[in-house]
Amino acid sequence: MRATDIDAYGAVNQTDPFMPETLKLSRAASSLSKRDAGRSAATTNGPEDIDTQKTGSIVKPVSNAFRILRYLSALRKPARATQIARELSINTSTCFNILRTMVGEGVVEFNAQSKAYSLGLGIVKLVDTTLIEGQRMSAARSLMHDIAERFRVTTTLWRRIGPDRIVLAMVENSPSDFRIHMAEGQRLPMFIGAAGRLVAANSGLTKADIRSAFNSLRWDRALSFSAYWQQVREAGECGWAVDDGYYSQGIVAIAAPIFDAQNQLMFAISAVMFRGQYDEAGIARVGEELKGYATRLAGIML
Repeated sequence: MRATDIDAYGAVNQTDPFMPETLKLSRAASSLSKRDAGRSAATTNGPEDIDTQKTGSIVKPVSNAFRILRYLSALRKPARATQIARELSINTSTCFNILRTMVGEGVVEFNAQSKAYSLGLGIVKLVDTTLIEGQRMSAARSLMHDIAERFRVTTTLWRRIGPDRIVLAMVENSPSDFRIHMAEGQRLPMFIGAAGRLVAANSGLTKADIRSAFNSLRWDRALSFSAYWQQVREAGECGWAVDDGYYSQGIVAIAAPIFDAQNQLMFAISAVMFRGQYDEAGIARVGEELKGYATRLAGIML
């Protein structure tokens, strides 16, 4: 039988009121990038630096820096600036300035005796950090897969970002023939859903502040603030939260918080299922089990 995906969350997140601000930040970053490129052109002498702003969509000094790193990596031995410039057809003074910058950043090392350059410890540490992060995410995904398979649910990992958003960082699908589809990367208001109740319970905000944010939320199933507030308080007391079809009708989400060493909520792990899949006792059992998984995930990811 072919598995059927049901997209329960995607439609709610089509309109993001915070997107205009994101575009403003993107434009500001673009302006800073152009200004910095202009400064680079004013402070270097090589003829190639006339084209430091852009060649099409390529920033030439950055492209040359990566070419130099790839060359040194493939060469596997130190090389002088003149050799690098000749082999890569880069203006000698431009190549020297790029190398000097990368030495300052620690990604390239310079031997004063041989006047030669080689890959630095900084680039190795950067790669090691990336590999370690990849290993952490792989271990976290394996644990999430275990939850999905054990309870036959869609497992989601939500991360708090900025002052008022959560983002879906990772998804592991249920092994069932019928499953709930959720797309990684979608963002939601931080107080919505089961994960949102945990954020509210651990936010340190006043009841009035949370009520103000609650009034802007959209629910599939009618929910009063008094009922929501009671659920937030219960989440704070028992250590897990549930959304019983309020955010997305017909869908139940159970979530447990993941805290960092400073006891700040950084992530929430959720089990998402069809309404009626578990009775009240079953939901409580899944919630308690998720708390244990959350502790294990904190040890992996934080």
